[in-house]
Amino acid sequence: METNQILETIRMIEEENLDIRTITMGISLLDCIDSDSEKACEKIYQKITTKAKNLVQVGQAIESEYGIPIINKRISVTPIAIIAAASDDTDYVKYAKTLDRAAKEVGVDFIGGFSALVEKGYQKGDKILIDSIPQALAETDFVCSSVNIGSTKAGINMDAVRHMGEIIKETAAASELGCAKLVVFANAVEDNPFMAGAFHGVGEADCVINVGVSGPGVVKRALEKVKGEPFDVVAEVVKQTAFKITRMGQLVGRAASERLDVPFGIVDLSLAPTPAVGDSVAHVLEEMGLETVGTHGTTAALALLNDAVKKGGVMACNHVGGLSGAFIPVSEDAGMIDAVNNGSLNIEKLEAMTAICSVGLDMIAIPGDTPAASISAMIADEAAIGVINHKTTAVRIIPAAGSKIGDTVEFGGLLGRAPVMKVNPAGSADFVARGGRIPAPIHSFKN
Repeated sequence: METNQILETIRMIEEENLDIRTITMGISLLDCIDSDSEKACEKIYQKITTKAKNLVQVGQAIESEYGIPIINKRISVTPIAIIAAASDDTDYVKYAKTLDRAAKEVGVDFIGGFSALVEKGYQKGDKILIDSIPQALAETDFVCSSVNIGSTKAGINMDAVRHMGEIIKETAAASELGCAKLVVFANAVEDNPFMAGAFHGVGEADCVINVGVSGPGVVKRALEKVKGEPFDVVAEVVKQTAFKITRMGQLVGRAASERLDVPFGIVDLSLAPTPAVGDSVAHVLEEMGLETVGTHGTTAALALLNDAVKKGGVMACNHVGGLSGAFIPVSEDAGMIDAVNNGSLNIEKLEAMTAICSVGLDMIAIPGDTPAASISAMIADEAAIGVINHKTTAVRIIPAAGSKIGDTVEFGGLLGRAPVMKVNPAGSADFVARGGRIPAPIHSFKN
């Protein structure tokens, strides 16, 4: 590398919050299936602690050697509803506790995969797992859960949508942080390295390393140099910046892959914000000329950002995947929080933005007395955007007990803090109660 490129990378890391957001080891548990749940849990624990025993140490060594911060080291596993279905257990909390124990043993930040895939209907283990989510997340520290309720190929399972609205309410009642570790998806992907929605798909290799990059601060600093320039220039600057960020992600991923003797999977190109000053996707959009995120023009700015990031990323790495876009989690983005507090950003505008970004209504606090049917209807709306647009969408909503609009809920760490947002008071109960399945869109029939 030329000297100026080395210095530029150092500046990105030290001044612009450039980091690797996560290296995530995906582990298949298909060979751990057993009709005896005690034996299955022991196999799961042994496989995770064997495969991932050096994950954290290798991540720390790469950080030290390259000077690149790696914020999280994580694990994703095969959806537990598939693994546990072989047993006769009537709840799967035991499996969640096994995952939590393994995560603590190897020292990772989160473990994802307490999951079910029900876009077309329930199999034996699916309903049991979903009903176990509130207790499982209340009684574990590092376990994350996800449920896929729709896809472009299958349509939207409205019975599951109704079920998840009720589960989110129960999860909020069971623990303060449970809903922050629960995601409801449409078009979930099998190689997502980001929590809380990561799981290891059945089409993946036995064990892989996936990387999630970050860098909103780097993109914002690059855009500061082209104030007033046409959008052609803006797009080119974002694309070139994304190329550099992705190259770094690929470097870290390949280094981790070699040292752990595990295949390299993908780099997820998502711009992931944090509550830290200077690390906000909202501020990137505002740098394009918006007075505040949420005003007219926000969705267009986000479309440019998302597209340019992907174009730069795919030029930098042969294997990209995951969610790959700009995250807009309210609680984890200082600019989003400010926009909600000043009245510029509401749930309806966020929903419009999710037609463009990845992933959806993310880390949004709502009043604790919001009906389960209204939460289900939010899930249905997001799923519809994903299914019709052939993209991944999701909902991570947090009903905050005893809160009212304008209050702030503190989560701490990367989860940040969330202003409690207004929910449309008109009811959706009769809509949600219909159940059944919304058919797949006409453009799904491609073969």
